Amino acid sequence: MNENLTRLNFYFLQSFNFELLAFIFDDMEKNLTDLRENYKRGELNEKDCPTDPFELFGKWMNEAIDVIQEDANAMTVSTVDSQGRPSSRNVLLKAVHENKLIFYTHYESKKGRQLQANPHICLLFWWKELERQVRIEGLARKASKEMSEAYFHSRPIGSQIGSAASPQSQEVTKKQLIQNFKNLEAQYGQQSQMPKPEDWGGFAITPSLIEFWQGRPNRLHDRIEYQIDENGTWSRRRIAP
Repeated sequence: MNENLTRLNFYFLQSFNFELLAFIFDDMEKNLTDLRENYKRGELNEKDCPTDPFELFGKWMNEAIDVIQEDANAMTVSTVDSQGRPSSRNVLLKAVHENKLIFYTHYESKKGRQLQANPHICLLFWWKELERQVRIEGLARKASKEMSEAYFHSRPIGSQIGSAASPQSQEVTKKQLIQNFKNLEAQYGQQSQMPKPEDWGGFAITPSLIEFWQGRPNRLHDRIEYQIDENGTWSRRRIAP
């Protein structure tokens, strides 16, 4: 069996027109393989890394807001389902409270259901203008109802209505979605607040690992990784790019 497969592979390699294959993918490979940057905007040294990673995270976030302005708080949130299959999407970080990172969503959305079944989560911030990344691993738990209520009612009424009108991650027609919004708008559109849906709220992420990545020339990027032990003490180390 193995000998036959080996012979088949040999004849395949002898007869296959690799020039044709290169031609077929020529445009795509030019667009992708030739795209690269030689990062050189900054560096990250151990002497510049405080004991508490949240101090450095706050500094980097403030610098990102100053430089990027719009959506500097955007992050990729990765979760897994019961089969271990990952899902990722971009959401907005809305608070850092008591060393927890907070974002809001529908609890019955795909990410909401996955996090309630498996609280392990990974967050990734990418700030191209600063040539920086921050990767965070940890556990997600529901934020308090009081915190979720306060944030929900701080939003414009249109955003409140939009959240209530959308059965996030569920199948829906565009017509139905618009009608849901119009129905709620007719009821609450002239008010500043509406009741927060029961299945909408925050997740608070408690990090166990935070990695800071600063792009450097020739791929010799700076990577400083913080990990927390069972006593709540952070340690840091440099890891290879």
